[in-house]
Amino acid sequence: MSKRIRILLVLSATLSLLGISILAGNPASASQRKGAVVAAENAKNAAIVATTAAVLKETSEIRELPILRPVKSGAQSRAEIERMVIRNLDEETTPAETHATELTLKKLGMVPPDFQYRAFLIKLLTEQVAGYFDPKQQHFFIADWIDLEGQKPVMAHELTHALQDQHFNLRRFERWPKGDSDAELAAHALIEGDATLAMKVYMARNPMIAFAFMRAFGSSAMPTEQYKQAPRSLRESLVFPYEEGLEWATAVYKKGGWTAVSQAFSALPQSSEQILHPEKYFANEAPVKVSLPDVRAELGSKWKRVDYDVNGEWSYYLILDQFLNAEAESKRAAAGWAGDRYEVYEGTQPGEVFLTQMSVWDTEKDAQEFFDAYIKRTRLRYANSQVKELESSSASRRQWTTNEGGVVMELIGKRALIVEGIPATVSDRELTKVLWQ
Repeated sequence: MSKRIRILLVLSATLSLLGISILAGNPASASQRKGAVVAAENAKNAAIVATTAAVLKETSEIRELPILRPVKSGAQSRAEIERMVIRNLDEETTPAETHATELTLKKLGMVPPDFQYRAFLIKLLTEQVAGYFDPKQQHFFIADWIDLEGQKPVMAHELTHALQDQHFNLRRFERWPKGDSDAELAAHALIEGDATLAMKVYMARNPMIAFAFMRAFGSSAMPTEQYKQAPRSLRESLVFPYEEGLEWATAVYKKGGWTAVSQAFSALPQSSEQILHPEKYFANEAPVKVSLPDVRAELGSKWKRVDYDVNGEWSYYLILDQFLNAEAESKRAAAGWAGDRYEVYEGTQPGEVFLTQMSVWDTEKDAQEFFDAYIKRTRLRYANSQVKELESSSASRRQWTTNEGGVVMELIGKRALIVEGIPATVSDRELTKVLWQ
């Protein structure tokens, strides 16, 4: 579940959700029209370059990061941004990883059974990316369908990324170690929260520019169709680094100014929990590393492990609230997270998916709250799947049969084990015994 929109971490993009008219006249010859288009394009590019230099200078002063080198800039059409999105997805994510993410989201009930993850992601990002800084090209681009004055706050955001790259090297975040996407999300929240805070200060200093920005991005002409259609897990994960990252960066700024924010690029936040609860970042409350044994021997030779990762507090909130639909309860149940690991196995037949999760919590009370909430979620998740809760269930062990395989939950002290999709041919007792080892 924690494998989210990795492309945004690589690109450091500004989204439309944060916040060349053609003139008819006397007929002209083809050469005249072509010359007028070229002249207009040259003038537009010159305006972007000049505006970039001015906004970069002011952003540097706001963010207290000296300009080490000029920043190249330009505008891109929606088609060019779509090609960029596809290119970066191809470079950063393998087909196997995309398949595993889609499989996990479906097994958790976070997206519809027929959902196509990659295709939708391309549409969503193409619609929403209003500007981006590409550390690979050392180039900043803005969307060409938004007027330049309204784009200045976007420029301040993206040029903060350029300054981050000059001082802290954003490319080091491109190849995040496999299996800890929650920590990757936290780093993304640092990057975007920092830039969003700088943009917020820039707009406070330039109220007329802020007004132009709000007018441009609040316009009914700004597309939101894909965003509105997005499954909640994608929609809220997309904005997490900006919204929660801003809250976190603000807390860090209040504690030690921009110096403290800059120091965070050396002392990275380690989890979404630290983003959601800045006091845990200040206290350096590191997540507990959790491991799970390989259970292919128990499942059978036709099964293969396709994914393993960390959910983290934020994903557990989304996983719970997808079905509980009770924000306060879901957040309370996800709080107290200390660490987790999940693994996904796929069989050879369609729909054969096995998911196991082991989580550890700060206290036994926290573990119990999560356990109880996940029981409620499980009943709702499989409500239309011929679910039956077995009489052998107890206070610390719950068991169901569903048309998607067996489900078992066990609670021991501060740890909770969840197993979903157990094949009918496999002993759930033997399986859980191995998983607790």
